[in-house]
Amino acid sequence: MIHYQLQCEHDHGFDGWFRDSAGFDAQAARGLVECPNCGSVKVRRALMAPAVPRKRDLSPVAPPQPQPQPSQVPVPVAVGGERIPDHVRAMLQRLRAEVEQNCDYVGGEFAEEARRIHNGEADARGIYGETTPEEAEALADEGIEIGRIPWIPRADG
Repeated sequence: MIHYQLQCEHDHGFDGWFRDSAGFDAQAARGLVECPNCGSVKVRRALMAPAVPRKRDLSPVAPPQPQPQPSQVPVPVAVGGERIPDHVRAMLQRLRAEVEQNCDYVGGEFAEEARRIHNGEADARGIYGETTPEEAEALADEGIEIGRIPWIPRADG
């Protein structure tokens, strides 16, 4: 695995992990590497300091992290107390945008509407909304498949 500091066309800095240099090149060429701040797929490797081992302990010295400009400070997002890596956050933001664009928002009526669709009482379609853990478990017990997605802030703010 190789770690790169990356930069988009708008000079937003973020990091990414790739199998190797060719892996980054292939993904970037296909538009699969996306800036978590603005969504741009015009991404390049940023200048990085090499990890040079110390003479005595031979552990690599961490390169200095670039300091983001005030307008570039990302909102920290955590799940289970751990920070979500930038590339995962970008994928979740893209997923959220797809869901919002292609599915109907049913709010707190999610469980009821999922049951109506499952029972043929409402048109089959993609829906999203909120439900309690107990309602989600009841849906599963009834054989109604649902998915849970970490709902993080949109890329545009």
